Amino acid sequence: MTAAPFASAQVLEFQELDGWEHDDHAAALRVFQSTCAALTDPLWSPLCKLAAEVGGDPAEARQFFELLFRPVVVGTPPALFTGYYEPELNGALARTPRFAYPLYRRPPELSEGSLFHPRAAIEAGALRGRGLELVWLDDPVEVYFLQVQGSGRVKLPDGRIMRVAYAGKNGHPYRSIGQELIRRGASMADVSAQDIKAWVRANPEPGRALLNSNPSFVFFRELKDLPPESGPIGAMGRPITDLRTVAIDPAYVPLGAPVWIEKEGANPLRRLMIAQDTGGAIKGAQRADIFYGTGAVAGEEAGRIKDGGRLIQLLPIDRAYALVAEG
Repeated sequence: MTAAPFASAQVLEFQELDGWEHDDHAAALRVFQSTCAALTDPLWSPLCKLAAEVGGDPAEARQFFELLFRPVVVGTPPALFTGYYEPELNGALARTPRFAYPLYRRPPELSEGSLFHPRAAIEAGALRGRGLELVWLDDPVEVYFLQVQGSGRVKLPDGRIMRVAYAGKNGHPYRSIGQELIRRGASMADVSAQDIKAWVRANPEPGRALLNSNPSFVFFRELKDLPPESGPIGAMGRPITDLRTVAIDPAYVPLGAPVWIEKEGANPLRRLMIAQDTGGAIKGAQRADIFYGTGAVAGEEAGRIKDGGRLIQLLPIDRAYALVAEG
């Protein structure tokens, strides 16, 4: 990975990271270790071998990161941090009067990067009758926000839990409906996920038009072998971990890299996370989405996050100084 065009890069010392000494480095190392099998770049191989030899002692874990990595700020802070989560929803495998809003499987003719029907056309029935419905939910607003989150748990009428995950998208760019509401005159304070859901439900027709203003549409697949205690599957094909996984823009941050988060706002956060995921709305060197966990409480926490701060990558030493030279 090299910096995207025009992205500055600055190497820092670990003592310059606010709160570094107070974090649980062993917890972050466990997540990094679980990610190593997916790191194919030869530059990471020796680091992963050494990581496997480190036990659960926090001091040893901290020493591992400080000896083998350098903190690098890519781009210009302030960062923009948001939050995401794994929703828990109700659904059914067959359509009923209550469960009438489908999650769709990926159409077989859809190729990566190609343009497919936009959201409005799909919602109007472009895929109807093809047998692509994976599961039916009881709320079209939750269908939309499940697409934003990219994964979820669906409780079926017999009590079984179905895990669903991202399987592809229609190739259209993501457009923020929160930003659309602001363009229409809403205040920044009124565009949390909870506020948007409430507005769409209270205004069904204009609400549907608002959702359709985002042409991007996500398709899903069922995860049949994922243990219930595991988090959802991220972009690296591994389960992600609440408050240790961050979604980033891989044009600027290598997938699998440790990332030091300095988030401001009402609930400041100083924590070492691992870049295990990506997202359609996550663009830029100082842009990240923090995974808050599963369920309604996690959703409320994630929905409140829209904070500044600083994102600092921890890169292998040679890569860190090469990146500065390239910048």
